[in-house]
Amino acid sequence: MPYPTTGPATWFVTGTSRGLGLELVKQLLERGDNVAAATRSAERLNAALGSADRSHLLPLEVDLAGEKAVAAAVAAAADRFGAIDVVVNNAGYGFLGAIEEVTDAEARQMFDVQIFGVWNLLRAVLPAFRQSRSGHIINISSILGLTAFPGWGLYCAGKYALEGLTESLAAEVAGFGIKVNLVEPGYTRTDFLRIHSLGLPANTAEGYEAIREMTEAHLAMPGTQLGDPVKAAAAIIRVAVSGTAPLHQLLGSDSYGLAKSHIEALTNDFEAGHELAVTTDIAAK
Repeated sequence: MPYPTTGPATWFVTGTSRGLGLELVKQLLERGDNVAAATRSAERLNAALGSADRSHLLPLEVDLAGEKAVAAAVAAAADRFGAIDVVVNNAGYGFLGAIEEVTDAEARQMFDVQIFGVWNLLRAVLPAFRQSRSGHIINISSILGLTAFPGWGLYCAGKYALEGLTESLAAEVAGFGIKVNLVEPGYTRTDFLRIHSLGLPANTAEGYEAIREMTEAHLAMPGTQLGDPVKAAAAIIRVAVSGTAPLHQLLGSDSYGLAKSHIEALTNDFEAGHELAVTTDIAAK
């Protein structure tokens, strides 16, 4: 079933009190769509929405790492609005530090949000999507789900995992009429790189001066990023409404350029390793 053409659509969006998620909620409410907005702080979400019409809004304060809590939030959205049409897994945060500096607790917290929270929401919505043979899942990844920079290892690990999960999901549910997309933004002018949205290692190790310099450069970046969050949110809506976007939808010319460069680097790697690669086949008799 395509995106609803009559009456409001119902969206379930995570990570809605700041940044891209907040802008998406604002635009959806302006459209007159129904929005179940999952957030860690309903108070912060309401304050950020200012004078926006909330008649189509259901704020849901939920810990995405809790499977039962996520299932209850989905049930509450269905009770309020009826069937959910679009799910946007947007919740996430950055982390800047060397792999050696990331603690077990920091790594697990990242995956609770980037992967296990997504998985909890997928388990909660997919049965109804399969039954209705409709629904659209949009997972917000990053250009760092396709390439990697030093100091971003933990964040990249979560986004790379999200990419693999989503590609498998898309193939699994295509026969049920469920659409799936990955959205991969580049640097976007939100508060993603501000200290309240960015994780830093509790303890640093000697020898990573380049990562310290990169961290300082990123903390100074807010307000200069290339990407426009208003346009990015509108693009996400377009992905859902059109139903024609590719599985991998890049956002931003920086994201596009980095992705193309990474494809070239991968191709060079594969060709450089081709001679050894073909030596491991079982010899034909």
